[in-house]
Amino acid sequence: MSSPESAFSKRSKGFYAGNGTYKVRFLPPKAGTFRYRVSGCVEGEGTFLVEPADSSRHGMVQARGEHFAYEDGTPYSPFGTTVYALVHQTEELIGQTMDSLSKAPFNKIRFCVFPKSYDYNHNEPQWYAFEKDADGNWDVHSPCLAFWDALEDRIRELDRMGIEADLILFHPYDRWGFDALPQKDNLVYLDYVIRRLSAFPNIWWSLANEYDISSKSLEDWEEIEEFVAANDPWHHLLSCHNCFPMWDASRKNITHISIQTKVFWNLAKLRETYHKPVILDECCYEGNLPMFWGSISGREMARRFWRAVAVGAYCTHGETFLDPEHEILWWAKGGRLKGESPERIGFLKEILESLPGPLEALPIQIEGAARVASMPPQQQEEIFSHAEPIFRNLVKAVSRMSAEDLHDFIAAEYLYQGHCGEECYLYFYDTRTCAEDTVTLPESHTYRVELIDTWNMTRETLKEHVNGKVTIALPGREDMAVLAVAE
Repeated sequence: MSSPESAFSKRSKGFYAGNGTYKVRFLPPKAGTFRYRVSGCVEGEGTFLVEPADSSRHGMVQARGEHFAYEDGTPYSPFGTTVYALVHQTEELIGQTMDSLSKAPFNKIRFCVFPKSYDYNHNEPQWYAFEKDADGNWDVHSPCLAFWDALEDRIRELDRMGIEADLILFHPYDRWGFDALPQKDNLVYLDYVIRRLSAFPNIWWSLANEYDISSKSLEDWEEIEEFVAANDPWHHLLSCHNCFPMWDASRKNITHISIQTKVFWNLAKLRETYHKPVILDECCYEGNLPMFWGSISGREMARRFWRAVAVGAYCTHGETFLDPEHEILWWAKGGRLKGESPERIGFLKEILESLPGPLEALPIQIEGAARVASMPPQQQEEIFSHAEPIFRNLVKAVSRMSAEDLHDFIAAEYLYQGHCGEECYLYFYDTRTCAEDTVTLPESHTYRVELIDTWNMTRETLKEHVNGKVTIALPGREDMAVLAVAE
């Protein structure tokens, strides 16, 4: 398809949609008149008019440096949640989930194409992605159209709600044989997924949930990544989620880091290393399960969002409250949100979206000293000439530490603090209970300084028209933050 008004041209593959109907889908980059030509089992050509989108539509989300933005440049900060088996539940339960999402702060949701077999996940879905052949094997050349129609309905509904669909293409939690499909069948399946869904603007491709404990080889995964990237004509966001070893984020097709970890101090380092956005898509779940991963408090979940956001990364919510009678846990099946963190996450989202731009991590002193310790003596002397005298001794001390000891020290003493140029500074005190602190703000501006109680969701102006070294009285409670914004 092409636009007579420009040099734009795009080729998109069609698919069979049932009842003798073939479809080819197109995601227009702008309003205007477009010319199309269809060839293959169906022939045709003509033109169609694309009307301008309304003001609430901004196009696809794209990676822009170490953050995200819509195609029209509007900033986008992912505040996600996870409902793995969303599309494999009853219509009633799916309806409850969508209603919950409509009232929640989340603008991204992770969910799977294939059903999930795991603790608290024992139901059989109504439909599967494929029909079976005469021998009872999955026939990837015969998609179950009822399933794909239902999946599309969910993606469209999410799009109307302004929620990105982070679609997980494979996962290892399987009792049906989907994780053990031959690689040639995996590629047939992916070809159909891309033909059918790639024109939806709110789709993200997640190659896998926990790719490293799947039955696939690393070579299989690399081929899958290449196939998706090469065949998606619209180049949606693409990531691969880990259980233990992180997927190689330096690969050119990977647009952002989707990571499972409980290590927050390293998020800024990942951004600095790969120069790509970082989303902590699994950091344990708010809930009360006997498992370690499903039993953090709502307060801790909210804290983890603040830790990530303060250093320029992003975080994803999940919820796992025991439901012995029905086995309906949000993390897998959806339903109703029960936890205390979503409201606090919404509070943080409002604050972040009010800032003049995305946050970048402020280096802590020990990190700066470690960098200087690795520099040639001449460079060190240049830095020492502008630094406080004690900094020279700090650099010497750091230079005598082993890499392992330095790693452990930074992890234990990490400060979650970020900035947006000289326009704003955010300091999250996490579990610290300071009675006061002193921050250093540029003297080229004056600032309004606010105290934020991240759990009680209050904001209080402490000082106005200040700069330089500013001493701030703090209440000696956990979960406090200070925000300084240029006036």
